[in-house]
Amino acid sequence: MEGPSPLAAPGRHNVGVDAAVKAYIDEIAPANRPLFDRLHALVLEVRPEAELVMSYKMPTYKVGTRRLYVGAWKHGVSIYGWGQDRDGGFAARHPELNNGKGTLKLSLKNAAAIPDDEFRELIRASFND
Repeated sequence: MEGPSPLAAPGRHNVGVDAAVKAYIDEIAPANRPLFDRLHALVLEVRPEAELVMSYKMPTYKVGTRRLYVGAWKHGVSIYGWGQDRDGGFAARHPELNNGKGTLKLSLKNAAAIPDDEFRELIRASFND
């Protein structure tokens, strides 16, 4: 993702983000931060009403009763909470990223090869009832 981080400047996407979320994001390794920022921007593009909170010690996007957890780790970024029946076919297209426990482990290399439209569909499907 080019340009400034969507969390770097004041704006509607980080209004009301609590201190714990900001601290977590500030501590993401510089190599992994662009991937986190890319996913953050896509979540808010697809579901601008999503509330960003801390849950299970990681940033969590809430829409109604649905949750999407995005955690930064050594390998890159992991996405949790998408539900195997609510992934828009993402896990079937990318079985190497699915650890079988409801977690998608995205390395920087793997994520770079996935178009934003696929992530949008995953996000859209994960929040659908």
